[in-house]
Amino acid sequence: MKKRVNLTFPRRTIQMPVAYRLAKDFNVAVNTIRAQVAPNQIGKMIVELSGDIDELEAAIEWMRSQGIQVGLSNREISIDENACVDCGLCTGVCPTEALYLMPETFKLGFARSKCIVCEQCIPTCPVNAISTNL
Repeated sequence: MKKRVNLTFPRRTIQMPVAYRLAKDFNVAVNTIRAQVAPNQIGKMIVELSGDIDELEAAIEWMRSQGIQVGLSNREISIDENACVDCGLCTGVCPTEALYLMPETFKLGFARSKCIVCEQCIPTCPVNAISTNL
């Protein structure tokens, strides 16, 4: 099973090797989608956790016991097709190729199943046609 979660680390836990502990102690794989972590600051990460449902729940409970805030991520990328000009700039920053130009029409295509909601496409769009929603 996979769960996408938002993690917020208090300053005191920023040096903790969380991904290592999740893999070693709970057999949970961690795929980091986005991270903003710096010494002596609050850290934020969006990760995808993979593993057995019971191990995922135990891992989330352990993180919470360490003072790490865990929130389930339900966000999705939304594209306003009326505003989009099909320029393709977003396709160049999409790490999973979820955004692509269709070769026959040169219109923007979006493979939602490939999207990891890294949000790199949002600031790239010159007409603000891309956003996130819940």
